[in-house]
Amino acid sequence: MSKIRIVTDSSITIEPELVKKYNITVVPLSVMVDGVIYSDSDLLEEGCFLEMMKHSKELPKTSQPPVGLFAETYENLVKEGAEKIVAIHIMHTLSGTCEASRQGASLSGADVTVIDSGFTDQCLKFQVVEAAKLAEAGASLDEIVAHVEVVKNKSELHIGVSTLENLVKGGRIGRVTGLLSSLLNIRVIMELKDYQLNTIAKGRGAKTFTKWLDSYINSIKDNDRKVAEIGISYAGTPDLAHELAEKLEVLGAPISILETGSIIQTHTGEGAFAVMVRYE
Repeated sequence: MSKIRIVTDSSITIEPELVKKYNITVVPLSVMVDGVIYSDSDLLEEGCFLEMMKHSKELPKTSQPPVGLFAETYENLVKEGAEKIVAIHIMHTLSGTCEASRQGASLSGADVTVIDSGFTDQCLKFQVVEAAKLAEAGASLDEIVAHVEVVKNKSELHIGVSTLENLVKGGRIGRVTGLLSSLLNIRVIMELKDYQLNTIAKGRGAKTFTKWLDSYINSIKDNDRKVAEIGISYAGTPDLAHELAEKLEVLGAPISILETGSIIQTHTGEGAFAVMVRYE
């Protein structure tokens, strides 16, 4: 077993078999629905959280893992033989998880390197899995950290939302923008870049999404960029995700289609999707 262990948080969208294969430790965030606190790890059943959110009286509230949980996690990994730990987390502008992880590391006394991924969801997975592969192969801490930075810089995340209601309630965008978008049936595409969500396209109806994707694919092809892997995450039904995947197949890279977790769904609402690309 590798002497360097990889830790992440449950904002990651990842296949359970990869977590097991690479011995990745996932620390759960929590979500409060109508006063009841749930561990994100207890809401993994397809459609489970979305159904709860639909019937909740108010928008669920998310929270980073407690400092003590991180400390306990790191202490246990050391007991299992870990000499060094690399913890890769959701970006700081979306959650306080990175800071909680750092504080937990300090309390535990373990040798922990905490990395802000600059992303979440499957873009976080790209970094975590690559780090875990290197750790398993016996790479040094410096080699792992350097490669994670390379993966980060070669990744892109775009998100499409069908409703801005949750983003407004969560304080991510202004109420006027959300109201106008709702009244006009406007769909919005945003890019996560430099730790911020920026609107890059909008239009009426679902065709806005496929029109944007056609343009995005063409820009990748025109710039002759080689794609290593693609992730598509969705909140709600997977129909649109599969439609997008059919278009993305032209890029010749493996595509992973997964339902995003409760932490992301809280902010995006139903009908949202994310397209994430890692370049070679």
